[in-house]
Amino acid sequence: MDLFDSLKFKIIRRNIKVAFPEATDARILGAASRLKAEELIEPVLIGNLAEIEKAASIRGIALENFTIIDPDNFDRWDEMVEAFVERRKGKVSKEDAEKMLKDENYFGTMLTYMGITEGMVSGAIHSTGDTVRPALQIIKTKPGVSRTSGAFLMVRGRDQEKYLFSDCAINVNPSAQELAEIAVESAKTAELFDIEPKVAMMSFSTKGSAKAPEVEKVAEATKLAQELAPDYLIDGELQFDAAYIPGVAQLKAPESKVAGQATVFVFPELQSGNIGYKIAQRFGGFEAIGPILQGLNKPISDLSRGSNEEDVYKLSIITAAQSLMN
Repeated sequence: MDLFDSLKFKIIRRNIKVAFPEATDARILGAASRLKAEELIEPVLIGNLAEIEKAASIRGIALENFTIIDPDNFDRWDEMVEAFVERRKGKVSKEDAEKMLKDENYFGTMLTYMGITEGMVSGAIHSTGDTVRPALQIIKTKPGVSRTSGAFLMVRGRDQEKYLFSDCAINVNPSAQELAEIAVESAKTAELFDIEPKVAMMSFSTKGSAKAPEVEKVAEATKLAQELAPDYLIDGELQFDAAYIPGVAQLKAPESKVAGQATVFVFPELQSGNIGYKIAQRFGGFEAIGPILQGLNKPISDLSRGSNEEDVYKLSIITAAQSLMN
C-alpha cells in the first residue's frame, strides 16, 4: 500500500469535514469534487452561494449534496462572534470581530475551532500569513508547543522513499527550545505517514567537529528534544552526509542510533530548510508535499499559491488524517 492509499484507508467514509475558504477557485472545486466523490472527506465550501455555483458551473462540477456556508447568511453567526471575542480574551471588540469574521480565513478557522469542521485548507490565493495568522490566534498551539512549524513530506520513486524535512516554511531562526519542539512535532508527523521517526538535528558540524554559536544551538536543541520525548530516536548535531549515508555515519558518528539512517531532518533555521527541500525537489527528483503545519490543536493547512488541483487533493487528505491525531 503506497503512502496516499494508506492515508485514504484511514479516512474513507469517516465523514471528516474540511473547510475550504477559497471555494470559487477552480483548483479547490476540482479537488473538493474528487474528495467527495471518493468519500474521503466532506468538503465545506465557504463563500457566496451564487459565486460558488457560477465557478462550479464553469468547471462542469455539480454541487448537489455539497455543504456551502455563506458568512453573510450563517445561522450561527452570533454564536461565532461571541466565541471569537471570548477566544481573543478582550483583544477584539464585538464590532471588530464581526468585521474580521467576514474574512474567509478567519471564518473557516472559526468553523474548525467550533467543531463544525475538523480542519481547514487554504492558501491557493492567500498568503501564508493570511492562513496562519487566524490559526495562531484562534486554534493556537498545543500545550508545550510555543510555535507552529511547517514540514514537507519528501517522496520519491515507486518504492515510496519517504522523508520529512522541517521547519521549511515558518520560523526564520528558532531558538534551541523552539527547535527541540519542532523536532518532537516532526517525529509525530512522520508517524502519521508510517515513517519510523529517526530524527537528525542538522548542522554544518557533526558531534563537535566545528565550533560556533550556531552549532551550540543545535547541540542544545538536541538535548532538550531528547528530554521532551525520550521514547523517540533524536540525535545531533549531524551534517547531512552523516545523517543520510551509513558509511559516512560510521566515520563521523559511529555511536549514533540515527546517523546514516535518518528519516526526519530538522534544519537549524528557515534558510537552510527552505533551500534544502528545494534542492531535494529539483535536483533529487523528490515530490515535496506541504507545508504541513505542525503543533496546532486542530489541523489548518497552507497551500502554495502555485499549487495545482492534485496538490489541493493531497494536502486535504493529509489534513483529514491529521484530524484523527487530535
